[in-house]
Amino acid sequence: MRFNVHAGHNPAGKVASGAVGLINESTENRKVKEEVISQLRELGHTVYDCTCDNGTGQTDVLQKIVARCNDHDVDLDVSIHFNSGAGDQAGDGKATGVEAYVYSVSSAAKVYAEKICQTVAGLGFRNRGVKYSTSLYVLKHTKAPAVLVECCFVDDKDDVELYDCQEMAAAIVYGITGQRIRESEETAPAAPGEETPVGDPKELYRVQTGAYGVKENAEAMKARLQEAGFDAVIVKA
Repeated sequence: MRFNVHAGHNPAGKVASGAVGLINESTENRKVKEEVISQLRELGHTVYDCTCDNGTGQTDVLQKIVARCNDHDVDLDVSIHFNSGAGDQAGDGKATGVEAYVYSVSSAAKVYAEKICQTVAGLGFRNRGVKYSTSLYVLKHTKAPAVLVECCFVDDKDDVELYDCQEMAAAIVYGITGQRIRESEETAPAAPGEETPVGDPKELYRVQTGAYGVKENAEAMKARLQEAGFDAVIVKA
């Protein structure tokens, strides 16, 4: 499949940046966007990053995003956002949750929106469901079906404690494609006396877990492998 993916808003600290609470929308949506793009590409899909980092204002940001999206013929446009308005910075033990917007009930993006909400809710977030808007600029002006994902709430302590950018991205990717990045299964230790004999020390057998277009994603996978007790190195191709 072919996708446009972008993080909403300008970067943090610039005009027309996103919501700020316990976490910053414009920081976190870019982390999720990078991971979504990386995972989709690793699964063999074509992905275009249509994020705007240099808008002069809200309208300019939206116009630049849509122009970049409409430069490509794709199956789906995916806009990554974080919500605000929960006002629960102390936490009440309940997540405010995930929701996704599409243009109308007849939008071809509706089925993707429903599945994204279901898979993100599977991480423990409340499923706020699919919403419809004919006024949101991206949904109104992109030529391909579009879904705007509000991952969770930046001002809800319970949401923030649940949130992990890699898990969020994996849930979004699975919701869209029904596919997940396969991770190596740890081999059970051999029983005493059954250890595999050591061969020629000059012979090395390399196992690659993945190829990443973003250095931070590669470093995150390296850390996960090392946590599991495996040696891991990053090789720049």
